[in-house]
Amino acid sequence: MARVRYGARTEAEISAARRTSSKLPDIWSTGVVAVWETDPDVVAAVLPPPLKPAERPLVRANISKVDLPGYPLGAGSVAVAARHGDVEGWYPLVMPMTHERALTGGREVFGEPKKLGEVTVERDGLVVRAALARHGIAFVEVRGAVGAELPLPEPVQKTDFYFKFLPAVDGSGFDGDPVLVHCTRNEKVRRLESVTGDVVLRESMYDPVADLTVRRLVEITIGEKTTDQQGRVAERVSAEALLPYLHQRYDDPRQAYDGPPEGSV
Repeated sequence: MARVRYGARTEAEISAARRTSSKLPDIWSTGVVAVWETDPDVVAAVLPPPLKPAERPLVRANISKVDLPGYPLGAGSVAVAARHGDVEGWYPLVMPMTHERALTGGREVFGEPKKLGEVTVERDGLVVRAALARHGIAFVEVRGAVGAELPLPEPVQKTDFYFKFLPAVDGSGFDGDPVLVHCTRNEKVRRLESVTGDVVLRESMYDPVADLTVRRLVEITIGEKTTDQQGRVAERVSAEALLPYLHQRYDDPRQAYDGPPEGSV
């Protein structure tokens, strides 16, 4: 019988796939990173328990083109500085990706808030423009002029916080307890330059990052880096405490609740 492609894989095939995925080569990306201070109350408002605000009310927009062989990827995120116990890190609110391939593993394995979107990183001489867009709205745009080349930082480990969950089949709560994931990335940088410019946040009902007002711009850089990624479950969290934040993951509240929140149009 000809091979049935939807049929079960053999144990040898599964083991071979795992070995291959555990030995990925360095994958480099070119990206623009903007960091700014916003209102402390806004950062506190978007953090589900048990996350707490970091010492400074920082927001980070990361907009990158990833050099995947034969499969270039646009990847971005908008995150706020947070902490979990003694661990300092970032809590991403939205992570636009240009291909479904990048969505699946991130959402299903780590609980990353990834959504299909448009990612732009353009450089013409010293002029740089980077943007994240969805539903026809460039809700984050970073514009500026490249300045001095910066000293390369030492390799560093960074932590992102994600909540992994599945909305319940019957539309009420979750199927199983949600978990808080610590995702650690070992980052190496091979090129880094400063950028003098600004950050534009545009109104979007789907990606309301405009609430994270730019009160003081900390820095904008453009660089080339590579990272790996490992995750672990830090703790199981209260379903009741997380439920009010479930809408962060979806464009349509009805994907998460029986109906839209009270008072919405």
